[in-house]
Amino acid sequence: MTNATGTPRPLPSSMDGRAAWLADAGGLNAAIDAGRLDEAVSLPLAEALVLGLMRQGVTKYLAIFGHGSTAIGEVLRVYQTHGLVRCWQFRNEVAMAHAATALRWVYGEPSAVVTSIGPGAMQAMAGSLAAASNGVGVYHLYGDETTHGEGYNMQQVPKPAQGLFGQMTALMGESWTLHSPGGLRAALRRGAMTVFHPWKAGPFYLNMPLNTQPAETLIRLDTLPAAPAFSPAAPAGEDAYAAAAALVAGARRVAVKAGGGARPFAREIREFAELSGAAVVLSPGSTGVMPDDHPQNLHVCGSKGTISGNFAMEEADLLVVIGSRAVCQSDCSGTGWPKVRHVVNINADPEDVQHYNRTSALCGDAGAVLERLNDVMRRDHPEAPASKREWLDACAAKKAEWRAFRTAQLDAAQAVDAVWQREVLTQPQAIAVTAAFCKARAAIKFFDAGDVQANGFQIVEDDEPYETFTEAGASYMGFSVSALLAAALAENGRYGVAFTGDGSFTMNPQVLIDGVEHGVRGAIVLFDNRRMGAISQLQQAQYGADFRTSDSVPVDYVQMAASVPGVKALSGGFDPSSLTAALEEAFDYDGLSLIHVPVYFGDDPRGGMGAYGRWNVGNWCDDVQDRYVRTLI
Repeated sequence: MTNATGTPRPLPSSMDGRAAWLADAGGLNAAIDAGRLDEAVSLPLAEALVLGLMRQGVTKYLAIFGHGSTAIGEVLRVYQTHGLVRCWQFRNEVAMAHAATALRWVYGEPSAVVTSIGPGAMQAMAGSLAAASNGVGVYHLYGDETTHGEGYNMQQVPKPAQGLFGQMTALMGESWTLHSPGGLRAALRRGAMTVFHPWKAGPFYLNMPLNTQPAETLIRLDTLPAAPAFSPAAPAGEDAYAAAAALVAGARRVAVKAGGGARPFAREIREFAELSGAAVVLSPGSTGVMPDDHPQNLHVCGSKGTISGNFAMEEADLLVVIGSRAVCQSDCSGTGWPKVRHVVNINADPEDVQHYNRTSALCGDAGAVLERLNDVMRRDHPEAPASKREWLDACAAKKAEWRAFRTAQLDAAQAVDAVWQREVLTQPQAIAVTAAFCKARAAIKFFDAGDVQANGFQIVEDDEPYETFTEAGASYMGFSVSALLAAALAENGRYGVAFTGDGSFTMNPQVLIDGVEHGVRGAIVLFDNRRMGAISQLQQAQYGADFRTSDSVPVDYVQMAASVPGVKALSGGFDPSSLTAALEEAFDYDGLSLIHVPVYFGDDPRGGMGAYGRWNVGNWCDDVQDRYVRTLI
């Protein structure tokens, strides 16, 4: 950092020299804090972008390079050589986007996805739907067509119009096209407000024209925007809390709907439920907000739902919503609360907090709001739980009914499957064995879309949030197997188990290769019913027959997995003990495993956990829409 005379050494003129200088300084932020970077410097835009992301704590890159990203690829090569960034290559942009989503969602580590122009960027953008739907902040850096308009760029959208990829990404979320190098600071400021948004984060798309990436730009590095910090906010004064507490205390049947935004505030929610005498119902993504066996945890509600959760939906007269967007299936397409006459909504987003009619809106950080609301409940309404005894007793009876049904389904005799031509585990049975194994070993559970996901959120017995990650926002097939890859990228990765169906797995089977390449330790449990079971069931329920949701091609998934050196390929067998033995063997393996489990599909009621709500889809639409028109809230 100093020359022979002891004076500070200026930032070198070469990229390699600058990277070495920054490494010696302890990193970009350390150099800025020491006042060493207060002069404007000239450097390529791609390098300035990498430094700008570094300023925000983004030093991990997931990449599939192409002709539209060679300039930024060279920057990453040089900076990784000096230990300032890490970059991992992948084989599919969708899986890569999912891995970046899981890295942030599970481990809290922001990262950037890098692809080239055209199909790669489109695939990554498609995969980013999972981040957008679940409020997860990730940078997406896409190569883009040149700014000179010299003719069609290979792989651009073949239409004579300007900035078409920028238009697409702007529709998907927040985006910026680096048409001018001088716009970098504004782009990074906008990106930081999206990726680090306190309650509705999401993907931010930076489109990088091929010719501006290597263009020189003059910039002061200490003016690059840092990641923003936000203090929890809550309504001022006491009137709003007193009014909400009075509504809760005066109602006979209070239900709390805990959405995905409730997960960080499990302690406050449990306290509120106990102070108010409320039943708590969950969304698929918020299991664990209340311990599974807590008497006021009525489990998941919604179109699929549960006996107990949907009972609370149908009978409640006051609804307290915490951190929920009122997603269609979780809210029975707006018909899930037929007897509710007033809503207390706690949400930081000013639009989501006003979703329902007759709402008392407490707009702010759910933790900060609940702390104040709990104080008022404790002070002004200490008798509230006793006044709800009849309601809580009725809820307890329904919870007992649900648990008895769940036990009966899991303990039932195995069914003979038409495809496998023998007795096999039902999917609920296989999921329950696997979930219990994960719980005993503190393994993270990732659920893929479809009937695996639906049966899964009805079955899991979580006692804390974040034991399960079920991508219910977009229900993206292939998410769970791709999410396993994040453990190898994280600073402190954990053992994870991907619960996936045969359809979801074949969306992203290349994770077997990426998993070995990057050193993943985890397991894929593949529940194979040779079909898209959730859609087959929906077709049968609505029209009495399924159509084009199965195939006649038997696949040896154990042999497929075994063909990738480094993957332990196992059969889960046909009974609980065989599956448990395979799970044990996989857990003991220092690498990625795949366990194949044939599961039942058919008309036998033992094959699923049932559906208890409504959904505005197919030939149910008229009935659901008629109910919606007549719903008060």
